[in-house]
Parts: sequence; C-alpha cells; structure tokens
Amino acid sequence: MIDSQRVLIIGGGFSGLAAAIMLAKAGHVVDLIERSPHWTMDGAGISIGGPSLRALGRIGVLDAFFDHGAGGDDQSVRTPDGREIGRFRTPRIAASDRPGTGAIMRPVLGQILVDEMLASGATARLGTTVSGLVDDGNAVDVTFSDGSIGRFDVVVGADGLASSTRAQLFPDAPKPEFSGQGAWRAIVPRPPEITSTVIWVGAPAKVGVNPISADEMYVFVNEAKATNDRVGDDELLPRLRGLLDPLTDPVMAGVKAALDEDSLVLYRPMDNLLLPLPWHRGRVVLIGDAAHATTPHLAAGAGLGLEDAIVLAEELDARDSVDAAMTAFEQRRFERCRMVVENSARLGVLESERGRQDEFVALQADSYRLLAEPV
Repeated sequence: MIDSQRVLIIGGGFSGLAAAIMLAKAGHVVDLIERSPHWTMDGAGISIGGPSLRALGRIGVLDAFFDHGAGGDDQSVRTPDGREIGRFRTPRIAASDRPGTGAIMRPVLGQILVDEMLASGATARLGTTVSGLVDDGNAVDVTFSDGSIGRFDVVVGADGLASSTRAQLFPDAPKPEFSGQGAWRAIVPRPPEITSTVIWVGAPAKVGVNPISADEMYVFVNEAKATNDRVGDDELLPRLRGLLDPLTDPVMAGVKAALDEDSLVLYRPMDNLLLPLPWHRGRVVLIGDAAHATTPHLAAGAGLGLEDAIVLAEELDARDSVDAAMTAFEQRRFERCRMVVENSARLGVLESERGRQDEFVALQADSYRLLAEPV
C-alpha cells in the first residue's frame, strides 16, 4: 500500500470532485483547483443511468441525488403523434430500493458533490489554474496562476474535454472530434403523467423528456448536423421550437407551449475523444473527459468519470508504487471507456442516418449489459 499522498486535482467538474472525495476519504491530503471563480456548473438536466447511480452510491451521495432529483424504472418509446410502441424496464443496479435510472439538474448534482467534497476534508481553490508542471520522478512541482507553488505526490488532470493538462502531457494526442450531432436541452414544467423517460422516434430529430424533480423535467433533442456551426443566443428558442414542430403528441404540445423567452435553452455540439493508453505520464494522470469524452447516447459519460475516481482511489490503496497504481487504473478503465465512446458514436450515426433499428436496439442492449457489469 502507498502511504498517504499529497494529491492535486485539476478541475472541479463531476470527475474532479469525485476524485477529491474518494482520495480524501482514503486518507490522502487533497487540494482541488477550479478555473471558475465560483461553484457554477452550466447545463440543464442530465440523465443518470443505473451504473452511474451505483457510482454515486459508492461516492456516498445517492440519497442526496434522489432528494433533489428524480428517478424512474422504465422508458417509454412513442411515435410523433403519441402512440406508444415500446416500454422498457430498467434494472435496479444501484440498490434494490432505488429506481433504475434518474435525472437531475447539472448544477444541483454539482453542488451535491461540492458539499461532499468539502465534508471529506479536501480543500479547494477557485479561480485558479496551473501554469507549470515539473515532474522530477519523486514528486511534481506545480506553479499556479496566482504565482504560488506546491509540491505533490500525485496530480490528477480532470479538466475536461479541452484539457490543458492533456495538452501538456501528450501534445500529439488526438483532438476532440465533432460527432455529427448537436444536443439541445431545455427545462419545462412536468405534467403529472410524465413519471419517467419518454422518447419520440420517427421524426427528423430524436426527442425525449426526463423528470428532474417533482415539478420539472428537461427536454433533450439530438439533431443531426453536417457542420459544427455556432448557434447564437437569439437562435436558440426558435431553432428548438422548429425541431419540436413535427411532434403532435399532446405532451409535446404542452412542452412547446411552455417554451418562451424566459426558458433555459442550451445547445452544445456532441464531441467525442478516446485517448490511447497511457493516460499517465510519471505522477500525472488524466481522468474523465480529459481522457475519454463520449456523446450522451448511453447516459454514461458522467458515470465513467465517477467510476474513474473510484478506481483510481482503489488502485492507489492497493499498489506499492504510484506508477503501478496508474498502470493498473488504466488497465481497468480503458476497455470499458472505449466501449462507451465507440458504441455511443455508432448509435449517433444510426440516429442521424435513421439507419437499421435492429442494429440500434441490439447495440444499445449490449452496451447496457456491459455497463451493468462490476467496475
């Protein structure tokens, strides 16, 4: 076992916060830095599948998740006019007394993890970045943007898709790739009949809703796009309305009526990235989107980052050197992350091309089966 280490976490998103929690609870001295000067996480709703709920349980925040979010045990599939053509039961992976899937506002989940991180004993500095990393083999000397310096046994780069840590460690690493789809999100009131996920198929864009609380749900739309063009703020509402227009289901009519100039509407291009191994160099390791960013088709992107944090803490506890722990961490994580990134990308292609439904269903089912396996 490695003795208590001084660990720096770069990035205060879901992956970084989870890593800080797990490593602090394992007895390490953890400092986290976050670029933003405030604990503010943008985004609307986020769907959390059963394996990701299991990870939240390991981290210790599953109860808080359901206190502030919502859960369900099935998924309904409908035609644009509202006719149900399928209903699927989601297995209860996290706990027998908890729903199989859930959803929550991204900022709410972020605050839950921040609270748990501070309670774990980790410390955090906001509005801070790294300006220099020097690994001498025994430790890493870090220069911060405020001019201060620190020396750490382990550095964890959890700074997301545009990771500056990745760029420094692996300057020739592949760049994030646009997937050919854009993700639309909006928050609207939840009618009583929507108790779990509903997805509409058969329209030009895939559309769904998911409850995020007792009185709200989020709308998600996957739009096929030939180019990664920017969407201006003044375009958000009319373009989303246009994507929803082909749906005549009464539920969707209510959604469209609820969308106005005060609604939270967001658009993000769907990018993916899979960094080949290794994900570490010396005593610096990448986790989460910095190493493997995926499109949302399996509702597993955030969960992969949470799992990274759990596995990294386990391997640092189980191995007799940092390098051995990093290598073991990568070996446990790579194939699972590769499967999610590549299968999600293929599901996106099938959605965009409105391709073979039998391939889509089989690939989705196989992916969910693999995700349900122990981490």
